[in-house]
Amino acid sequence: MSSLSLALRDSSTMLRRNLLHARRYPSLTLNLLLTPIMLLLLFVYVFGDVMSAGIGGGAPDRSAYIAYIVPGLLLMTIGSTVVGTAVSVATDMSEGIIARFRTMAIHRPSVLIGHVVGSVLQSVMSVVLVGAVAAAIGFRSTGAGVLEWLAAFGLLVLFTLGLTWIAVGMGLVSPNAEAASNNAMPLILLPLLSSAFVPVHSMPGWFQPIAEYQPFTPAIETLRGLLLGGEIGHNGWLAVAWCLGLAVLGYAWSSSTFNRDPK
Repeated sequence: MSSLSLALRDSSTMLRRNLLHARRYPSLTLNLLLTPIMLLLLFVYVFGDVMSAGIGGGAPDRSAYIAYIVPGLLLMTIGSTVVGTAVSVATDMSEGIIARFRTMAIHRPSVLIGHVVGSVLQSVMSVVLVGAVAAAIGFRSTGAGVLEWLAAFGLLVLFTLGLTWIAVGMGLVSPNAEAASNNAMPLILLPLLSSAFVPVHSMPGWFQPIAEYQPFTPAIETLRGLLLGGEIGHNGWLAVAWCLGLAVLGYAWSSSTFNRDPK
């Protein structure tokens, strides 16, 4: 077999292994998935009227606020799901299975590729589930055609890929699963500090740069523009740049850490 065939075979084997683990132990994925769903229900039914009146400067409009927060919650779902990837990688590293893989005649990067591809698939399924809940409580996409939906899907996948490689790196440098969960916590907190729930211009002046110059805000604004027919402006290329930058950085970090000889 050629080296490419071996790489594809080993990567598919590792992917199947990770999907089996996710199916046998779904509690972690479900717990992380519940966070964006609970926030969606909380902000729509508890804070929806107040928040919509504050943003719109007029009468409460819960349906408008649903449309506003769903793009941010979809990206928050990705951030929550990839935390499970960091935990899974750290578990593999601490339980010794990686040491055994190192002694086997397999394509070494396939171990990480299996984690990454599995995480992307789980994240996409999680986004679909959260999107279905949002549609059930009143979210409707306005002004989005086929091209806009394809672009939105591509952005979600690209964003997932970038965050997943970062999460893999976090898992590799963590001594155990608990530490990996703590190290990956910024992936859940950053959406809360973005434009997911309120516009950036409504935040205190000293805090606006923190909310604006981070990966989630341009991705949220781009997704919001694609799904709701709003202005995207410079957020489109900023979101793509963040995704590619995180993917390259995470891949380089993960590869160098994984290939390092164990002490």
